Amino acid sequence: MNHLACAFIIVLISGFAGPGHCQSANTQTSGPRLIIRCDDIGFCHGVNMALKRVADAGMVSSASVIVNTPWLDEAVEILKRHPEISVGVHLALNSEWKEFKWGPVTPSDKVPSLVDPFGKFFGTRKEFFAHRPKVREVARELRAQIDLAKRKGLDVSYIDNHMSTAISTLEFQEEMERIAKEYHIGISRYFGEQEVPIVYAVEPEHKLSQALKNLNTVTNNGLYLLVCHIGTDYPEMQVMTDLNLFAPRNMSQHRQAEGDVLCSTDYKSALQMKGIRLVGYKEIVNQEKMRRPFVSDKYSDVVKKALEK
Repeated sequence: MNHLACAFIIVLISGFAGPGHCQSANTQTSGPRLIIRCDDIGFCHGVNMALKRVADAGMVSSASVIVNTPWLDEAVEILKRHPEISVGVHLALNSEWKEFKWGPVTPSDKVPSLVDPFGKFFGTRKEFFAHRPKVREVARELRAQIDLAKRKGLDVSYIDNHMSTAISTLEFQEEMERIAKEYHIGISRYFGEQEVPIVYAVEPEHKLSQALKNLNTVTNNGLYLLVCHIGTDYPEMQVMTDLNLFAPRNMSQHRQAEGDVLCSTDYKSALQMKGIRLVGYKEIVNQEKMRRPFVSDKYSDVVKKALEK
């Protein structure tokens, strides 16, 4: 398993200030800084309602939005009411849910190597690369997603990658870096962020205790990143099946529990006790330079591995 696949699995397996965190970030200049990045925003109504909950609690500093779904407009309205939250485009080239599929922003006949016979994205990275996606079509679609977010009125300050697909090859990585420079935006994990272990694969009833333990990794005054996958344990999300074999089966309970962690008084108190302040990518992009944190594998190697039985 290469380093990128490991990183993706870690992200799926494993910050504070309360309301008004941006004000405190402007007045406090020392101590650890934590980016709480909530992914998959706009994916469905349940995720959007979880965003509203943690946003109202002041417990999210960066929201990564999937723009390819019917629930985008609802996410946009929530984020417009919370301008303190940095907005990123969660660049998506996969649609991993069996019952709920989305496709490209670009007309599917313009990016045929990225879609199945029905014009939808493939469910897994392996399936995606087995169809030999063209780099120029990937770049076209990534730009289209950012353009759509901006047309919807989102103030985009960074980009990242749904399921790590858009950065899975060196050629894709170079395109992403070129796009970030072109749009004057940042790339998550390109600012030397130290990762706080996430709790996605931890059983729901143990997520809070594990999340509190994971804060012990915040040991200096550096910049930290915590990636969260929030949601609601409602029928809409309960019926969805993740096509990735390593994903938890009771997904809605896991995502509900992650939101519960962020909104818990114990977690907020722990952040305060450690002097951790919440920051967003908007602030970071304006203060620090990007640097490539790793080099992805070559396209030919990734495709070869995807074609293996």
